[in-house]
Amino acid sequence: MAEAVAWSLLLGLLGAVIGSFVATLVIRWPQGRSVLRGRSHCDGCARVLGPRDLVPLLSAALSRGRCRRCGAAIGPLHWRIEALALMIGLVAGLVVPGPAGLAGAVFGWLLLALAALDVTEFWLPDALTLALALAGLVSGAIGVDPPLADRLIGGAAGFAALWAIAFGYRLVRGRAGLGGGDPKLFGAIGLWLGWRMLPVVLFLAALTGLALVLVGMVRGRSARLDDRAPFGTLLAVAAYPAWLFLLGSML
Repeated sequence: MAEAVAWSLLLGLLGAVIGSFVATLVIRWPQGRSVLRGRSHCDGCARVLGPRDLVPLLSAALSRGRCRRCGAAIGPLHWRIEALALMIGLVAGLVVPGPAGLAGAVFGWLLLALAALDVTEFWLPDALTLALALAGLVSGAIGVDPPLADRLIGGAAGFAALWAIAFGYRLVRGRAGLGGGDPKLFGAIGLWLGWRMLPVVLFLAALTGLALVLVGMVRGRSARLDDRAPFGTLLAVAAYPAWLFLLGSML
């Protein structure tokens, strides 16, 4: 138990730091700005932020989400992503302490970046999806469950399944029903979870999407069949709990 707590705290702290980078990536990349170069600044007064303004979560809490100089509200996306990254690390270390937990945390952090970009920009960058896929292959190659053979089948099956659905939908309806990045993301998820968990992920993603629609309807929002939805985000939200269950059941 002590080992699990130690890993959980370590990965949680690492997650908060990585979450800050992920948030910067999500904000800057769609704008064509460099993620690695350029100082962060207040959007209200353009003041360059110092080290005390950039401590993950703590700075936002102490400043109550406002610039210390001009008082302008700071967008909540940054601290929300940091908090989610912290939680991903905490849970991964607690459920699967050790190197496998670190691998799972990486899986979660990459999914978080993809989910955030999809929900804010309807964009699943190929470079980020490829990083997720390669990380899945590496974790399988070093012996993290599931076996590499199951992952390879999962990668091919995940991509083929959603590609076939998208092709069939376009054939019948005459328009796109899935974004081009969704099959690639599902294939990358298969390279992490193996083929056996793919139906579970797809079911959970669909169930989550349905729940969100029902909540929206209860709040008075109308729903149409052609409403655009970030399906990649739903896949990412479903994939991480599936990984936790998979690895937790193997220990």
